[in-house]
Amino acid sequence: MTATSSRKLFGTDGIRAIAGQAPLDPTTVYATGLALAHSLRRITFDPRVVLGRDTRESSPWIAAMLAAGLRAAGARVESAGIITTPAVAFLARRHGFQAGVVISASHNPWQDNGIKLFGGDGYKLADAVELAIEDEILHHAAHIDAPDPASLPPLEDNSAFQSDYVQFLMDCVPGLSLSHLKIVADCAHGAAAAVAPDLFRRLNADGTAIITLLNIAPSGRNINLNCGALHPDYVASQVVTHGAHLGLTFDGDADRCMLAGAGGNVVNGDAILLMAARDLQVRGLLTGNLVVATTMSNMGLEAALKRSGIRMDRAPVGDRYVLEEMQKQNAALGGEQSGHILFPHLATTGDGLLTALVLLDLIGRTGKSLEDLTAGLKVFPQVIVSVKVREKKPLASIPAVAAAIRAAEEELKETGRVVVRYSGTEPLARVMIEAEDEAAMRRHAEGIAEAIRGELGA
Repeated sequence: MTATSSRKLFGTDGIRAIAGQAPLDPTTVYATGLALAHSLRRITFDPRVVLGRDTRESSPWIAAMLAAGLRAAGARVESAGIITTPAVAFLARRHGFQAGVVISASHNPWQDNGIKLFGGDGYKLADAVELAIEDEILHHAAHIDAPDPASLPPLEDNSAFQSDYVQFLMDCVPGLSLSHLKIVADCAHGAAAAVAPDLFRRLNADGTAIITLLNIAPSGRNINLNCGALHPDYVASQVVTHGAHLGLTFDGDADRCMLAGAGGNVVNGDAILLMAARDLQVRGLLTGNLVVATTMSNMGLEAALKRSGIRMDRAPVGDRYVLEEMQKQNAALGGEQSGHILFPHLATTGDGLLTALVLLDLIGRTGKSLEDLTAGLKVFPQVIVSVKVREKKPLASIPAVAAAIRAAEEELKETGRVVVRYSGTEPLARVMIEAEDEAAMRRHAEGIAEAIRGELGA
């Protein structure tokens, strides 16, 4: 069990909730700024923090409220404006900030928002550090009078930060050529919409590529709406419509990426891991011939990697846990089926735009299509059922749920896998089953989901 089981505010990816409601009410947001600043002042007398945000309607007031709390407790704050989550991690490290903060709820709908924290090294804060900050947030929230968000001026954004980040991305893939490629990119009306136009304009300086950027007009309420990495079928359909060689799609804060091939086929994080692993292996860069994936990655990926002489280890879901396992084993590649891909020799966190450039570079160097590069990946039938829950009781302690899981595991045995877990960012239980027998897979998935609904359903 991960450390999230003892948390009240922080999930696997920061604090996340409906904007304006606890724990993203103004008082708790202000208290978060106070607590983070106090934590940083134990390290340095004059802490500096960089803030970035996505395009949600609530992001400006949350950013202003958090900055007010930080400043009230003695921290200096600089705003990078609308920018991706991995960009904030990069900026914190590159410019010597003691912390980076992102206001975003990633792939969640517009009504939600969140607060993600990075240390000055560009990595997400350790569980123990977040828990200590959480205790202080709860203490402050119970005893302070926070200012009215409407009384706070908007933050003044530094546009130079975005240019720094774009240059960093380009430096990661020197010599990348998009010559004569036809690309469709879905920015999900999110943070990528603020970065991708400049990035692809500079990458296509010779004008020989045709790049169509989709969903780059955020309204505050359309982020992730039937588009982006949460809905990869959309970009797949647009690849066919535009006659493109491939499509790219990002989530709201652009820390994940999925692709689509010329035939309109979706290429998820598992397939990206396979392509990247084979390429790194050929170039002698895949340390230990190891890839770290998660419990949600398909058995087909494991089999395909094995045929290439590559071992796959599984970590709990959440890119922070993938990274922890990678660091333990000195792995050069890891990621999630959802499109979070980690290249530790290039960046400290998953970065959707970086992943896209790495794969475009791979296509350019090899001259192969996505279909060629993913050859040999036979995906086991897989179903994921999400159940909204009112509380997150240990599933093993609920007899009906435990019995349904046990029945699935006993029938599927060596021909399938059963993973049932709570989401770290939403009030959901997720039932994932993959098996050679699709009928049995769906029957057991619904059986387990129904047992959860009966006991915990919202």
